[in-house]
Amino acid sequence: MPAPSSLDALAHRLAALPPSCGPVRLVGVDGHAGSGKTTLARRLAALLGGAPVLHLDDVASHEALFDWTERLTEQVLRPLERGEPAHYEVYDWVARSRTGRAVLPPVPVVLVEGVGAGRAALRPYLACLLWMDMPPGDAWRRGQERDGPEQAGFWAGWIPAERAHFAADPSRPWADFLVREVSEGRETSGALEKDEAAKDAGDGGDRTGYTVREGRTGALDPR
Repeated sequence: MPAPSSLDALAHRLAALPPSCGPVRLVGVDGHAGSGKTTLARRLAALLGGAPVLHLDDVASHEALFDWTERLTEQVLRPLERGEPAHYEVYDWVARSRTGRAVLPPVPVVLVEGVGAGRAALRPYLACLLWMDMPPGDAWRRGQERDGPEQAGFWAGWIPAERAHFAADPSRPWADFLVREVSEGRETSGALEKDEAAKDAGDGGDRTGYTVREGRTGALDPR
């Protein structure tokens, strides 16, 4: 089956998939830091009627940039698998401690976004894996421009850590769909999703669109 022609079509495809984690269709949104995962997840959440989004930044920490699988499994995946709300601790990157808690309900679709959302340990729980398809150098450059010079030290440590993570545990080869950003008016060979979802999600005039392509052989179909 061909890839969805728009984000709206992708959202319909995701909603039609069978549950993958108890009663939940867990959708991973992975990609390099700065590639636009958070914005894509927010837009899809709006198209899915307000589906909750779990940000892996809330689960990771300065001391455990990628060593958070056990925490995510125990605090989020296992409860959802039982059809129960997941209560998890939220990390404050400024205070450098877990200062809050959040609740994730076992609703039909839950989005998990962040670097490593498609790691091998999580894939058995995913109904679908999306990959924001932006070259790492471009993504990292955009992320650093977004965060400003005060975060230069963090990025100096993050980039080699991310390289090492994906070298050991790649996500892109396992993605069901590859999603690319396309600026409005730019010619593209794929289908363009304009900024209607951005307005719904409160992105205020962001004219970024998306193309969606099949990833690994046999992208997920409703079963």
